[in-house]
Amino acid sequence: MSATADHAEERTNPASRLGFEPGQVVQELGYDEDCDQELREGIEELTGEELADEEYDDVPDAVLLWFREDDGDLTDALVDATSTVDPGAPIWLMTPKTGRDGHVEPSEIGEAAQTAGLAQTSSVNAAKDWTGSRLVTPKAARAGKR
Repeated sequence: MSATADHAEERTNPASRLGFEPGQVVQELGYDEDCDQELREGIEELTGEELADEEYDDVPDAVLLWFREDDGDLTDALVDATSTVDPGAPIWLMTPKTGRDGHVEPSEIGEAAQTAGLAQTSSVNAAKDWTGSRLVTPKAARAGKR
């Protein structure tokens, strides 16, 4: 695919910035009516798979975690999300943008991620009202697991 085609896909499918690939299973946690439907549909379009819900009992390739300030403890939510995936699999934390109801401060995300044993690798403007933070198990921690 050409660079021009890549950019065209980013404009038409916001999920393309998240790096999902065909055949990947993405488990969605924290779904509510305020979640961005276009982003959700875009992920399903890219992967060719429906988003797996919280009852999914296999190991997903990635987690999409919607989290708002009043959803409880972010560290606990991240630990729970981490327990469902293999080390190194991405956890995309979706939080409301600054000024939106339920906004989570970046410093809180960083602290919760570190406490949960995760490293933030990137942030993206994921949707109109949502910011996405890509979190993964640090390489040093993975290297120690054999």
